[in-house]
Amino acid sequence: MQKMRAVQVTRPGGPFEIVEREIPEPSPGSVRIKVQACGICHSDSVVKEGLFPGIQYPRVPGHEVVGVVDAVGQGVARWKSGQRVGVGWHGGHCGYCDSCSRGDFFACQTSTLICGISFDGGYADYMVAPAEAIAAVPDELSVVEAAPLMCAGITTFNCLRNSGARAGDVVAVLGLGGLGHLGVQYAVKMGFRTFGIARGKDKEPLARKLGAHHYIDSQSQDPAAELLKFGGAKIILATVTNADAMIAASGGLAVNGTFMIIGVVPSLQVAPLQLLNGRQSVKGWYSGIAVDSQDTLSFSVLSGVRAMNEVYPIEQVTEAYERMLSGKARFRVVLTTGN
Repeated sequence: MQKMRAVQVTRPGGPFEIVEREIPEPSPGSVRIKVQACGICHSDSVVKEGLFPGIQYPRVPGHEVVGVVDAVGQGVARWKSGQRVGVGWHGGHCGYCDSCSRGDFFACQTSTLICGISFDGGYADYMVAPAEAIAAVPDELSVVEAAPLMCAGITTFNCLRNSGARAGDVVAVLGLGGLGHLGVQYAVKMGFRTFGIARGKDKEPLARKLGAHHYIDSQSQDPAAELLKFGGAKIILATVTNADAMIAASGGLAVNGTFMIIGVVPSLQVAPLQLLNGRQSVKGWYSGIAVDSQDTLSFSVLSGVRAMNEVYPIEQVTEAYERMLSGKARFRVVLTTGN
């Protein structure tokens, strides 16, 4: 049997181990991918630290996967060897439960799968994924450009396009990190009057470079008050992982505005009276399914949206992961396999 490299975690809190494994065979309904690049997402920490219930170890993380189809299992009609493909967070669904029958595949009640959590992900030379979890990758994007869009990209793009905001509306992006720097770009390209909100005057050049029409320094300004000067925000896209920062900005919603959360915090307190008086709402957003990934990639090609990436070979996975975890990466970290 042919061998491959894989980066596995054998226990919660354990180190990354680069091991040699047999190349897996695709089962019926699945596809084997020769991995070329895989982004390192902060959500990979749930595998590394054992924070997600039910993880079976050893496990190979990675859900920002880009590569080529290497083999297809029985019953797979759409995908052929050699096609450029990617896999994101959503790793498959049953197709027949109540949620799936209504088209809400992300909320599958029977077998919602997560790439790199429910099954081995992209920190490897090869991986196998259900056919319904796979998205086509346009030729115009390199593997490094495409990989972060499979999670960070789809999460921000899909949230904004389903937010109800229309061209010309005020949309504020809270945080200019791995998610936020993409969120600003997508908001601008969708025609929204885009505000970037971050801590420190030094972030303003970045916000302007990304296309933001306005910048709010939450360290020296009240973000809610600044947004209300423009009538309030139709959408505030919260990409940060700090509840206090979210609360400080939430008062800047317009009437009928929505506070869209894609950054994870343990808990969040929002004033009910504010929501009632302004008929406002707080909403979370799931990243999306494979077709949403394809739409994200296509829009990014058409509009020129790109992630800012730092690239490491798979052999330097520990260094790359620590770089991501430190918050110092500008702004996404991508592993390459050399395939």
